Amino acid sequence: MRTRTLGRTGLAVSEIGFGAWGIGGKQWMNGSDEESLQALRRAIELGINFIDTAFAYNEGHSERLIAQIVAETKAPVMVATKIPPKNRVWPARKGTAIDEVFPYEYIVDMTEQSLKNLSTDCIDLQQFHVWNPDWLGDEAWRRGIEDLKKAGKVKHFGISINDHQPDSALGIIETGLIDTVQVIYNIYDQSPAANLFGACKKHNIGVLARVPLDEGALTGAITKDTVFEAGEFRDFYFRGDRKAQVERAFQALRAELGDAEPVATTALRFTLANDAVSTVIPGMRKVRNVEANAAVAEMGPLTAETLAILKRHAWCKNFYQ
Repeated sequence: MRTRTLGRTGLAVSEIGFGAWGIGGKQWMNGSDEESLQALRRAIELGINFIDTAFAYNEGHSERLIAQIVAETKAPVMVATKIPPKNRVWPARKGTAIDEVFPYEYIVDMTEQSLKNLSTDCIDLQQFHVWNPDWLGDEAWRRGIEDLKKAGKVKHFGISINDHQPDSALGIIETGLIDTVQVIYNIYDQSPAANLFGACKKHNIGVLARVPLDEGALTGAITKDTVFEAGEFRDFYFRGDRKAQVERAFQALRAELGDAEPVATTALRFTLANDAVSTVIPGMRKVRNVEANAAVAEMGPLTAETLAILKRHAWCKNFYQ
């Protein structure tokens, strides 16, 4: 497993990280804790040393499963988690005061809860789970970051950028107070490459690329006839005629790429092709997916011809709304 440096943190993180939303359950059905634990064990065996979770992934359940595996394996794994918005609104709404989302006492309290869930004295990377550039001049979040670092409870701090809004992080990057950004980056949403990635390289900010497979849309598993269990996140994400849209987009992409490798493999390789990206964090709940994703880190770079094809398939959409 190859590693990259996570910006100015200096941490050597595996190119393939473990996205741990799905193992929390609740919004992702048809899984079990034992299946999730097996996937985590296999990921660590294969050299994946970076896990991204959040308190909101079923009220700390994902964090607690990770703590169990870290204690069991005693592996030198780095864990990132996130502080949920106090008002539990994703993404952050324009015009919402930061006191409703990240007041100082709440930042500290939620970090304490995650420390307990993760069975640790210090979080490798803490993140705000939403961000609004209107909050840039507020003092509370700045003091929260500084105090948690001074107290030794957080090593590094970052933000998880609102869905499909990469430029909203440009201002906070300039402050020097954050170390990483987490952003949607995949074949369909290539917008971070326009401005965000250049700013991250300039300021040595680590980049966590999330949703590299567009919630399954880039795997070929979603067709117009796919049925999700009621209450599952993807039942909302792919509602209406969106499954048909996804199927058409995927078939067009696969037709151009050919059958040399699975499109999902190409999608992960695309994300890693940008040297601003420190690690890509696909969601993984099954051992077979862990093994397939981990193998991508051993592959060489995509050809210029393939990258040109992928550039043509950028798709301006936002299914999260």
